[in-house]
Amino acid sequence: MPVVSADLDGRALYSVAFSVTLSSSLVGMVVAGLWSDRVGAVRPLLASVALFGAGLAVAGLAPSMEALVAGRFVQGLGGGALSVSLYVLVAQVYAPVDRVRILAAFAAAWVLPGVVGPFLAGVVADTVGWRWVFLGAVVLAGGALGLLGPALRVARSLPSAGAPAPGRVVATRIALASLVALALLGLNVAGAASGTTRAVLAVGALAAALAALRPLLPVGTLRSAAGAPSVVLLRGLVGAAFFASEAYLPFLLQEQYGARVWVSGLVLTAATIGWASASQVQGRLGERLRDESALGLGAVLLSLGIGSILLVLLTPSPGVLVGLGWLVAASGMGLMYPRITAVVLARAADHERGGASAAVTLADAVGSAAAVAVAGLLFTAVGSAADRSAFVAVLMLSTTLGLLAVGASRRV
Repeated sequence: MPVVSADLDGRALYSVAFSVTLSSSLVGMVVAGLWSDRVGAVRPLLASVALFGAGLAVAGLAPSMEALVAGRFVQGLGGGALSVSLYVLVAQVYAPVDRVRILAAFAAAWVLPGVVGPFLAGVVADTVGWRWVFLGAVVLAGGALGLLGPALRVARSLPSAGAPAPGRVVATRIALASLVALALLGLNVAGAASGTTRAVLAVGALAAALAALRPLLPVGTLRSAAGAPSVVLLRGLVGAAFFASEAYLPFLLQEQYGARVWVSGLVLTAATIGWASASQVQGRLGERLRDESALGLGAVLLSLGIGSILLVLLTPSPGVLVGLGWLVAASGMGLMYPRITAVVLARAADHERGGASAAVTLADAVGSAAAVAVAGLLFTAVGSAADRSAFVAVLMLSTTLGLLAVGASRRV
């Protein structure tokens, strides 16, 4: 993105090019959830891939930074809708006993792009130009859709799920998702303020995001009511705890322990592999590993991993222990992420799978984005990269969120 913004003379819109994708994805999630509950997964999935590809094409051909931001907006709509549609497709095509294994495979499919994607994007940008990073992804999206052909044919043969939601309900939910997106943008803007103004803006934006999010989630989610609400809350809490820490982990290793850039990258890569491996293990165990056990153990591992990094930072301990702690935390995430989705889908009626999938993806996206923003506010308020206390503040936030996740896991 630095190369893109420089080429299009659009550094003023640099951060917007990132945030607009998340913002529009929230709307895409809600729309896909409502649509899937009415007609099943096929049409929403095809539409989401079309939107995703169109957004990439607009970004790749963008003559200005404004056009690129518009493309990223459309890409976000498609990406958010795609995540929900895929979950509904899994629920339609696979029996409950097979869903855990299939959802675990999602983690493995995520590892390879996460490991080699940034490198390949850099090579493409340096050799044939940044535009082909976006345009090449259009081809990949089309190829991926082709691989879904058999599953789509099975889903197409199934009856439609349910009746359409009233227009007023659709409009209200889209408006609420848009308000959540705006509140998250406001939370990031608060970082540019200082003193009391920063605190007031941050608290106001966070409160607004939670107020708008609440009606989009199962009743009782924010108070961790037993059952599905706690499962959805758990997804939001673990994402918040993990990604708030991950955003500062390379910084921590480089500034406090003198690690080279490649070493900090290696730590993240190892953790990614640990996540995928844990996902595969719980997928192979299937019903032999009870849902409550998988979620409880995963939440404990996440909390222990992040808490151990905090302890390392507070004591004269070697930096290698930071990497080990992060591997433990990532393994906990691998145990939980696919299992949370499987539990949500198993407990939802056929005509509610879209809404359930939208709820869990919304909780994940909003929890992660809000926690990263709050971590940034804490970091700048407490100190600087040279000050260990700034990293301590971020890790204390993540550890607290992890402990809350442990509590939520006991109510699923």
